Amino acid sequence: MKIFVLLYNSGTDREGIHSIELKGRTIVLMFEDKDDAIRYCGLLEAQDFPLPTVEKINIDEIRDFCIKMDYESKLVEKNFVPKTPEDRLLISPPQKNLELDDWNNDKGNLDNIDLNSIKENLEKLL
Repeated sequence: MKIFVLLYNSGTDREGIHSIELKGRTIVLMFEDKDDAIRYCGLLEAQDFPLPTVEKINIDEIRDFCIKMDYESKLVEKNFVPKTPEDRLLISPPQKNLELDDWNNDKGNLDNIDLNSIKENLEKLL
């Protein structure tokens, strides 16, 4: 099954995937419908967040990537209707984003991560 994800700096050595933080977990959003992914990008842009690109990728590749990175993945189905406040984050970005300086300086788990391996995995997604 093909889904849509939001990538930053697609095709570069600084490529990254959009995720949200929820209850201490990193969650990668996967959209079943391209229009939903595009709408989410517009909401991010309205919050002065860098604008990602919408990329179509095999769902199994994203799930494998998330397992390797100890992330979770959430599929936002077409016509998704949120039932909880947490569900709302799947269709509308949080009001507070991680500050760019914090994001760039966050070395938390980088010592244990092979960045070349991650880069190769992301390139395989394209």
